[in-house]
Amino acid sequence: MMNVNSILLARDFSPVSNQAFRYTLDLAQRIGATLHVLYAQVLHEDPTEPGEEIRPAGDINEIRRHLSLHANGDKIDRSVFDVEIEEAVVRDVAAAPAILNYAREHDIDIIGLGTHGRRGLRRFLLGSVAEEVVRRADRPVLTVRGEEDASGAEDFHPAERILVPIDFSEPSREALRHALALADLYNATVDVLHIVEQKLHPAFYVGGVTDIRDIDPQIEEKVEDRMQAFVDETIDLPTGDSGGPAAEAVSAPVEASVTPHVIIGTVDTEIPSFIEDHNIDLVAMSTKGQTGLDRILLGSVAEKIVRLSPCPVLTVKASGRTLLGSSSE
Repeated sequence: MMNVNSILLARDFSPVSNQAFRYTLDLAQRIGATLHVLYAQVLHEDPTEPGEEIRPAGDINEIRRHLSLHANGDKIDRSVFDVEIEEAVVRDVAAAPAILNYAREHDIDIIGLGTHGRRGLRRFLLGSVAEEVVRRADRPVLTVRGEEDASGAEDFHPAERILVPIDFSEPSREALRHALALADLYNATVDVLHIVEQKLHPAFYVGGVTDIRDIDPQIEEKVEDRMQAFVDETIDLPTGDSGGPAAEAVSAPVEASVTPHVIIGTVDTEIPSFIEDHNIDLVAMSTKGQTGLDRILLGSVAEKIVRLSPCPVLTVKASGRTLLGSSSE
């Protein structure tokens, strides 16, 4: 089961953050969590460039008023959503520190924010800020990629299919646990994906052998068996079992359909392709996130997924806060 009391949405009034607002509002409603809506005033910031986020004019009280509105300007009817919403405005030297400091000071369980999916942009809630939050946060982060010309409402639909890329590590097992809990929350199915790297290290280039299948033609069947065992062990893992940051947590009884997939190819291309080809609605994955994005699955793959995935991505820190409650809660 999910154990979430508070969700933070970093909002800058752009179409992208409006899209993230709709997702976090729905999640808060389903879990019964308080939604904190945060606007960060960045000190000494450059003027807004054409086509970027729309900043509300006025003092802090006026900004708070904007935070209580939908993208179309209508006031949020809290009785309809049955969600407690708190608006906040903070000032800091940069957006990411403002988001992270607020999350720590208010004991936030999940940080939510939008990403344009771009490279090299330093503006609030553009790709680099989202990646910095994912890298530095000590709690799960939900990133939602949006389009600049979208309002954020018409494209929203609850998750029906959740993808978990795994590498058989304990952090990826933790991501699978969270995906199973989310599947129960959304009544969604779960796809578990492992990519077997097709190309071999140059040291193995002997006699024209460059493909893993040249060495082991049954590699896919063997990995499929290992994946099924990994899934079964994760579902049946008893409370208090060792391994992983949620050693004292246990997944809720699993009723979701769980389908393992094994693909031979290249990780950084196969995962985005799988998301597109299988109409994935949400990705759950693990990250070490220590200095740089470190290694999520394989190198910069997760950074690319956070930046370019058309669907929301929930990153779970390997040594950070868990969203899973024990069976006694």
